[in-house]
Order: sequence, then C-alpha cells, then structure tokens
Amino acid sequence: MHMTMTQKILAAKAGLNEVAAGQLINAKLDLALGNDITAPVAINEFEKAGFTDVFDKEKVVLVMDHFVPNKDIKSAEQCKQCRTFAGAQSLKNFFDVGEMGVEHALLPEKGLVVPGDCVVGADSHTCTYGALGAFSTGVGSTDLAAAMATGELWFKVPPALKFTLVGKPGPWVGGKDVILHIIGMIGVDGARYKSMEFSGPGLVNLSMDDRFCMANMAIEAGGKNGIFAVDEKTLEYLAGRATRDPLVVTADPDAIYEAEYTIDLSRIKPTVAFPHLPENTKTAEEAGDIPIDQVVIGSCTNGRLSDMKTAAEILKGRHVAKNVRTIIIPATPTIYKQCIQAGYLNIFVDAGCVVSTPTCGPCLGGYMGILAEGERCVATTNRNFVGRMGHTGSEVYLAGPAVAAASAITGKITNPQEVMK
Repeated sequence: MHMTMTQKILAAKAGLNEVAAGQLINAKLDLALGNDITAPVAINEFEKAGFTDVFDKEKVVLVMDHFVPNKDIKSAEQCKQCRTFAGAQSLKNFFDVGEMGVEHALLPEKGLVVPGDCVVGADSHTCTYGALGAFSTGVGSTDLAAAMATGELWFKVPPALKFTLVGKPGPWVGGKDVILHIIGMIGVDGARYKSMEFSGPGLVNLSMDDRFCMANMAIEAGGKNGIFAVDEKTLEYLAGRATRDPLVVTADPDAIYEAEYTIDLSRIKPTVAFPHLPENTKTAEEAGDIPIDQVVIGSCTNGRLSDMKTAAEILKGRHVAKNVRTIIIPATPTIYKQCIQAGYLNIFVDAGCVVSTPTCGPCLGGYMGILAEGERCVATTNRNFVGRMGHTGSEVYLAGPAVAAASAITGKITNPQEVMK
C-alpha cells in the first residue's frame, strides 16, 4: 500500500485502510499532554469553549516540569490553575513536585506511551515518543484544548524521509552526536513537516536513551515527527512499564520516501552545534579554542541514566575548571535515585558540580542557569537559538554528555578523548 510507519499509524487511528502524504484526516488520540506553561492556556480555551469534562481521565496528562518548584508568582499561579483543573477532572496522570520529571523522559518511564500510539502534546519536543514506534507531535495550546475535550485532532499526513542506520558508534558517541550530525547534514528545515523514519541494522547499536534523544530533536530539523522501527530493545524497555498492548507497524517495502539516507554510525564523531542553530555543527576536535562559562547536563534530550553515567565516567576523580558553573539535572525522580544508588551524585559534587531537582528550567532560559551577556554554555539541551538560555548576547553550544563533561573539566569545548587519554 506504499505506506510508511507514520502513515500506517495515522491510517489506523483515522479508521482508514490507507492514507497518503498530504491527505487531511481526523485521528483518535491515545494521549494528550500539557505542562505548566502550555496547559493553563489550554485550560482557558477548554473552559471558554464550554467544555466541562475531558474525553478520558487517564489519557490527559499534565506535568509540572518547567518552573517547579515555582520560581515566581506567575509560575505559582499557573501551577495552581493546573492543580485545580486536574483535581476537578480527577486526572489520573497529573505529576507535580515530588513526582514530576522532565515530561518527555517521564512519560516513557511511566509506560504511558506504547508503539502505534497517536500522541499530541503542547510542547514541541513531544516527538520524543517516536523512539517507541509511536506517532507523536507537538501542537499548540488551543489544539490541546480540543484534544482534551474530544480525544481527536485533524492532521495533514506527512511525507517521509528514510534514515537507514548502519555500523556501530565509536567511543563517546551517542544519540545526540548522531542527530546533530544528521541536522548538520540536512539543515534545520531539511525535514520540514516530514516524518523522519529511522531503521536499519545499526539500530541495535543505539540504546533507547539514544533513540529518545534523536526522536526528540526531529523537530529541530523541522520534522513533524521522528519515529524508530520497533525491535527487541523497544519491547524490552516496555516490559514492566506499559500495561496496554502495542500496535507494532513496519513500513511497506514499497513505501514512498521523499529522500533516503544511509548513516554509518561508526563514522560519526563527538559533535557540537555552534550558535545559533542546531545545524551549525562541527566535530568537537574541529571546535577550536572556545572558552566557556557554564555547562548544563540534563533536559529531555540528555537527562537520562545513561547520560548521567557517561558524565560520571568522565568527571570521576576530576574537577571542573575554575569559573565553569556545571549544573547536572537528572530528568526524573527515578533517575535521580538511580544516580544516588550508583554513586554518581557523589562524583558530581566532588567534581564541583551542582545537582538539581528535575526541571526544564535552564533549557528555555527559565531558571536554574540563566546566562549573562557574553557568556557561553555547553549544554546537552536541544536548542541554541539567540537568547534561548538567557541574554541575547550569550551563546549556547549543543553537545552530548561526553563533550559537555569533558568541556566542564578543561573550561573550553573539548573532545572527551582528550580528557580520557
């Protein structure tokens, strides 16, 4: 039938035998997500439209992860509005301080998304769940209001790009390096309103954490969504977490793609995206002498346990450079606890880092690491636009946890192999 993975999921959710790129459809949703920034706007629209009940108390998820514990009165009021709404609607999946984590790490961890799902969230990085073989994409708060009320939304079926992964990543190369390499190759509009589909024999060499990071940044290439073929590693991740049956789809052998790329993972090196776009990539060894003021290791791209492990391996027995503020943010309470049990927090603190409660704070210039004019930060976050992390005269360099940790030690952008000789 010529359908890609994404098209098969959308067809199933629309109750159609097949769909084609460009077709407008109405699809049923398995999950609708909001956070403490976007949900208040959606709640206002929901109530303004006269809706009184959400379509499903288990399928509307609210996560207070951007400005909590609340940083100011406005954020406190926004969270209060979400708490009140969640209580009135008896939402099963409302995550507040003490239970909340960075949303795109938390939902998979809780088993709330399974392969074949159709998920929307009022957050652009909702595309993260494509790592599980789901169709997931970001929407605006008004769309979220409609989604919360009806459990359906319309979509324009996206065309697709196919990325066949081969080979095995070398030392200190992870999912962040791979996706930065790809964005550097196709540009920030290279996948505009397209599905980025990842498959191939190299998939087995990418951890689920790698895949979450890569699917997360599909939006940074302009993608409608990113999606990975489901394999044994996916199903192992879901075991013990998910309670719903997955819908595993595979692309038809004659599926139509606008372009196809083969990515040899063994040829990718630790990569950095220079200001002020994720496409401005260089390898860490090509970076030159770029002194830095801050390092942030965390976020919905690289706040997972394997990211913490990588950072700990590099920081163990070493100390961050003088005047380099190094902020480490495990993405969820479970990851935080695992870091304690593994001894990572001792390593981080002994190395001169500060460890924060889960939050999206510094990524969007909210709090917990705002940059002043002229300051530079190496961050494992996903955007480096002008003013993204603070002053418009500051600079954000995107990298994986290995480059970030190595750079914290030397005080300049550094290939981790230089530190780990």
